[in-house]
Order: sequence, then structure tokens, then C-alpha cells
Amino acid sequence: MTLSAPAIPAKPPRDTRVDIIRGWLQLTIFASHAAGSWIGAWLIHGAWGLSDSSEQFVFLSGLMLGSVFALKSARQGRRAANLDMLMRSLRLYRTAMIVFALFGAMAILAGRSGFWPGEAERLGWSYMLQHPVWATLAGLTTFYQPDFTDILPVFMWCMLTLPLFAWLEARVGNWALLLPFGLYLAVQTAGLAPPVLGTGTKSGFNPFAWQILFLVGAWLGRRVLMNGRALPRSPWLIGGSFAVLAAGLLLRLSWFGFLPFSLPIAENDWIIGKDTLALPRVLHAFALALLVAVTVPREARWMHVAAMRWLAAAGRHSLQVFCVGLFLSWGVTAAFRLWPAAWWLDPVLLISGCAILLAFAQWLDRGRATSSPAGRPAPITA
Repeated sequence: MTLSAPAIPAKPPRDTRVDIIRGWLQLTIFASHAAGSWIGAWLIHGAWGLSDSSEQFVFLSGLMLGSVFALKSARQGRRAANLDMLMRSLRLYRTAMIVFALFGAMAILAGRSGFWPGEAERLGWSYMLQHPVWATLAGLTTFYQPDFTDILPVFMWCMLTLPLFAWLEARVGNWALLLPFGLYLAVQTAGLAPPVLGTGTKSGFNPFAWQILFLVGAWLGRRVLMNGRALPRSPWLIGGSFAVLAAGLLLRLSWFGFLPFSLPIAENDWIIGKDTLALPRVLHAFALALLVAVTVPREARWMHVAAMRWLAAAGRHSLQVFCVGLFLSWGVTAAFRLWPAAWWLDPVLLISGCAILLAFAQWLDRGRATSSPAGRPAPITA
């Protein structure tokens, strides 16, 4: 049945708040990937709670793509929306394969250079060294995932699941949420997991668990598009979110030994396990997202100062910035291993890396400005 004109939602303006947050997430992800950095270990929000920037990155991607999919479905039909999502998934698959190839080549060359012996093995590329043909084929399936190559396939599989979720939502409404919650429950209770190819490697992000962030985000994104608001402003939700964040902070302080007493709950996988997205971790991620949505305005004057404009550009080009940040973070880690006593390297390299990522995003923005018919950066939604 074709929707009548009044039922078709207007295309919403791009949310500067989301762009700034996504840009900030890229900088903190870069810092957290720089192993050995005290900045990445102590000065990002992930150090003081149960979740980190990865969860917000996945959630916000679902939020934006859910809105995009719903809008295209309303305007052009579900078939066009499905095709659009398939093409986005294929483009992301291409990017994931490029990252896989380049990172593998870099790790192997670094190990053979003599400066970082065993680097390929340390990063999970032993199977590629031993069985290059089979490892390459396994990599093409996305089920061979050495370090730094395991998050992009999660996005791809989530995007491919979105049309099914939207189809269910069109037929059973909010009951469609049983799909993401059911898959997540199967991970936690029955150990549901994708196959892992290649010896000595494991799936860093179980897509059957992580899809809950993406699909709940997509559900909320559609509600924002259709109703103008994702959820009612409930004091119970806000108060509960504050309680979850406070509990996460107390646990971290206890684990760090910063409290005059010790809490009886130890740091373990059922609290902060990242590969299967432990329940306290996912609750913390949702609580943080809700409080940011409540407290940060959609539009404000401070969002247009120079620093925020640079962050917003990084958010608009978050995929490209993320990929470059992976290689930069390895470079920072490699430098720490070469000069472990040089304490000054941390601030110098982290600040320089962030500057490179922001400058790269600005360069991409200028390229979009020259290619866009209106002379402005074209919006990026994936």
C-alpha cells in the first residue's frame, strides 16, 4: 500500500549534536587503541564506567541508519530502501577488506623489519603466515579477524539485518524488538556465536550480541523520524540511568583502589566482558546514551566554534576517520615499544594523532564541498 503524502515524513536536518559526539568518539577510540598510553587508559570516559566509545559508535550508527532506512522506505518504497542498505553494506565490506589487507601487510612487514619481532603473531596474523591462501579466503568471509579488523564486519552484519528488522516492525510493531533481544539472550545463555576461522584468533565482537545496540538504535531512529522523539522524558528512565552510571563509576573506583573500602564485586567478564557485551556493559551504554540525549541540546551556539566544527567534520566522516585512526594507533603503540622510557611520547603522539584525524576530516569535508551541487558537504549516514 502506498503511503499518502501527509504520512511521508519530512527529511530532518542533520543533527550537529550527533556529528560532534561521533567525532569525539573517534578521538577516544584512537586513544584507547594506543596500547601503553596513559591518556588512553585514564583520560577517556571508558576508563570510568562499564562501557566505552565502541558501544556508542555502534548505537549511533544504528540510530542514524534506522532513520535513513525509514525515510527511504516511506518515500521510495521498501525495495528501494533494502537495495540502498545492501549497497551500503557492500561498500562497508569493501572498506573492511581494504583495512584487512593493509593491516595484515603492515603487521607482517613490521615483524620482519627487526624493530618489532613477532608483531604479526602478536596481532593474530600467524594463520596468514602459515596458510596464506586459506587465511585470505577466511578473511573474505569476515570470520578470520586478527586484531584491529574485527569491528567493521559487525557493522556490516548489523546493516544487513536492518531490512529484516524493519519488515518485522512493519508487521508486528514494537514486538519486533524480540529479534535483537532474543539474539542477545541466546548469546548470554546458550553461547550463540559466529564461526571463527584461523588458528590462534577469536571473534573480538560477537555480532549476535552487538546487534542489540545497532537495532535498538535503529528502532529509536525510526521513532525520532516519525514521532519527533525517541522516548518520553521519563524521570524514572533518567534517574535509573544516573544510578547505572554511578554504579559503574563506583565499581571502577573500587577496582582501581581509589576508595577507602573495597566493593565485593570483582572485575570480570560477566560485568565488563566486551566480546559478548555483558549485560551491565550494555545497560551502561544505553544509560550513557540516554543521559547525553537529555542533557546535550540538539543545537547550541557553542557547537559552531572552530573546535566543535572540526569534531563535527570527524563525525560526518566517522568511517574514514576510524579506519585511519586504526593505523595511527598502531603507530603510536609501536613507538611506545621502541622508546618505552620516553614519557613525553604519549602526549606528543596522542595530540598529533588527534590533529591528523581532525585535519583529515576537514580535507574530506572540503572535497565534499567541491563535489556537492549546493557547494556544501553532502551528509554521510554510514
